[in-house]
Amino acid sequence: MNPTQNHPQTQKRTYDLAIAYRIYPKVARPAQGLPFSEDKFKLSEVCLQTFKKSLGNLRVKLWVLLDGCPNEYADLFKKYFEDHELVLVPLEGVGNQRTFATQIEVLCAQDDSEVVYFAEDDYLYLPGQFSSMINFLLEHEDVDFVSPYDHPDCYKLDLHKQPKWLKVHGGRHWRTAASTCLSFLTKQQTLKKVEPVFHSYERRNFDCSLWLSLTKHRVFNPWFFALQLIQAPFVCKIILKSWVYCWRQILFGRKRRLWIPVPGIATHLDSKALSPNVDWRALMKRGESQTLAEISVAKCR
Repeated sequence: MNPTQNHPQTQKRTYDLAIAYRIYPKVARPAQGLPFSEDKFKLSEVCLQTFKKSLGNLRVKLWVLLDGCPNEYADLFKKYFEDHELVLVPLEGVGNQRTFATQIEVLCAQDDSEVVYFAEDDYLYLPGQFSSMINFLLEHEDVDFVSPYDHPDCYKLDLHKQPKWLKVHGGRHWRTAASTCLSFLTKQQTLKKVEPVFHSYERRNFDCSLWLSLTKHRVFNPWFFALQLIQAPFVCKIILKSWVYCWRQILFGRKRRLWIPVPGIATHLDSKALSPNVDWRALMKRGESQTLAEISVAKCR
């Protein structure tokens, strides 16, 4: 079933999903113990394979922000997506903050889909699961953002240890979260309303800090802040940055709800912070085997 066909907000749009996918040709930090952890091109292909499979039959428009990438990276996306789906955007090594700002600008300006997704190049996805996030977003009024990544920090850090809302939808659990990384799903109208908050990342705000300003988690708790001064000073820095960069949102903006599927639909490829309850290493090895087989065939030709 097309997840957008029965939703009035999306019926006049051409595509089910608009994606801004940013990619960089270097490994920021090798993920020890994971295949291709030091070969960014092969790693990128494994991740893109799983992303494509997760999208299933969704009609997508994909902007690819190629930040200092050689031509083989553009060819990689042409291998998995049709020409009418792709817009290639070469960038001259502008860096993490600026590519995120470009994602915001692209997704706010486009008129192809009301549902928009921010994608990073080092995520692994479960096959055929992406549409469940879109359905969940469109079918619940209290869902502002959805992240596919069930971050282990949500279960370990005091910053996240507060009551959470739970829902059951589409055969899985969903829970609220205080923050996530920068791969997430939302509606274009929501993105436009909070655009200044996300643009604070370009001014050196932390991703966690901007999310805390949106979810309003821990930002009004001086006792927690005082305790963290002793136990975890970096958490205090996160909260302070929320106030410095996003005080208008904290004081006057609407509280937003960020939701996470449990188990996760994707994981960030940090070997120390893989989304729990899924054998991501096995999934990645299957992708590795497929990629190596294709490389072998190409060499034979």
